[in-house]
Amino acid sequence: MTTSSLGVPDLRLLATSWMLALRAERKSPQTLKNYGDGVRFYLDWCQQGGADPLARDSLRAWVAELVETGMAPATIRARQLPVRRFTAWLAEESEIVADPFLGLRSPKLDVKVVEPLDDDQLRRLLAACQPPAGATPQVALRHRRDEAIVRLMLETGARAGEVVAMALEDLDLTAGTAIIRRGKGGKGRVVPVGPHAAKALDRYLRLRRHHRLGATSSALWLGDRGKQFSYDALHKSLGERAASAGISGFHPHRMRHTAAHRWLAAGGSETGLMAVAGWARPDMLLRYTQAQASARAAVEARTLNLGEL
Repeated sequence: MTTSSLGVPDLRLLATSWMLALRAERKSPQTLKNYGDGVRFYLDWCQQGGADPLARDSLRAWVAELVETGMAPATIRARQLPVRRFTAWLAEESEIVADPFLGLRSPKLDVKVVEPLDDDQLRRLLAACQPPAGATPQVALRHRRDEAIVRLMLETGARAGEVVAMALEDLDLTAGTAIIRRGKGGKGRVVPVGPHAAKALDRYLRLRRHHRLGATSSALWLGDRGKQFSYDALHKSLGERAASAGISGFHPHRMRHTAAHRWLAAGGSETGLMAVAGWARPDMLLRYTQAQASARAAVEARTLNLGEL
């Protein structure tokens, strides 16, 4: 058991060990960051207020404070979940006698409905990714990269972290497929790449060859000034494209909602969407597609013409 000089568990030191265990489980870099941040924020809050981090009342008070600050429900859940996963791991590793938060109910929070991007917004977003006339190779590469990312996310519904983690060898444009190796929960999958996304990817790859890291890096996406391309870089780049396109409230995750809606609206099956998007449970599909469920049902009803007798 890892304890401090006072005989109580050294939770910050144990959090480092927990990160090592999560890496062994092949958690994605973004998951590792989110989990690490969540536990650190909670421990900092407990330290500042003199609260016992292993007391149920402490976790309840912390969550209540987050609610009072107006933090988004999804963010609150993302902060609380790592803490509960951490204490469960502490109990499994016999660092504490029992998980103090076992059976503790999560707060009932309203879930924000995410509206997908409509066709006009998507056209404007893609137009914002087109390189200007006479653009330098570096500027052109950024534009072509961002267009390829947008089209790939739009067609496959892949998560931003999954896209960022892709390597060159994961693409087979001739076959029209891509491999997502770092899926959620360590589960990989093969996703289809349509002709429009393949064309955009090919344009980017041709420019990528002239990048400083083009011949040495196996990463699919390369950044500016000879750098690698990170999750934060994707968030920033697509955010700037969306701003140029006049799209408010944009977040890369809206692309996943958009892809799911467009799949079903085009007549795609739910099982097919789950396979492509990497969902293991039907409830996740409902969460991502409920915003436009009524609109899709209305279109379907018109084709069924059930009122004709």
